[in-house]
Amino acid sequence: MKFLSYFYLPNKLLTMKSTTILLLKNEDNFDAFNELYRSWSGKLYHFILKISNGDTYLAEELVQEVFTIVWEKRKELDENKSFDAYICTIAKDRLINIYKHRMVEVLYAQAVNQTGTEEYNKTEDDVDYHLLDEYLNKLIDQLPPSRKNIFILSRRKHLSNKEIAAQLNLSENTIESQLSKALAFIRKGIEDHYSVIIASLFSLFIH
Repeated sequence: MKFLSYFYLPNKLLTMKSTTILLLKNEDNFDAFNELYRSWSGKLYHFILKISNGDTYLAEELVQEVFTIVWEKRKELDENKSFDAYICTIAKDRLINIYKHRMVEVLYAQAVNQTGTEEYNKTEDDVDYHLLDEYLNKLIDQLPPSRKNIFILSRRKHLSNKEIAAQLNLSENTIESQLSKALAFIRKGIEDHYSVIIASLFSLFIH
């Protein structure tokens, strides 16, 4: 993963990190938590800035949220696994969720405008995923059958390119090429209906 370059540390510091995580995990040591925060919050902030197109407010909010999750789930920490990858994954997942909800607002507004009524009188939780899936499915259905199948196997069934290639008796390069074309088509479909910014945010959701 590309973001790991943000967090390269010498072996000595990595050893200190493992010891700190053990103290936090096994002894609920708040000083250990503060040490992790001091060591990693700045790096995480810059990582979020990069993937959020420089949104400083969002970066600040997400750093606090990520480390709140770290504290709440401290017993689940694994000192043998990459802490940097762990906090980056949390941040990216939260960012995707935020962007997804922003997209929902756009889709919901369009749905209301098209019908000319507020008939979508449901809670946000009721309509969020329905609207997103409905719009995405319309675009996916326009893909050529073989490309559509590959996209669904990858994005919906979460198979790797290697697994898809074996299942369809195709090369991995072919799978990669078809996925790239499918994503380009979907992105253009969004750009045709919404702003380029919304398309950029949505690309995080489908990757």
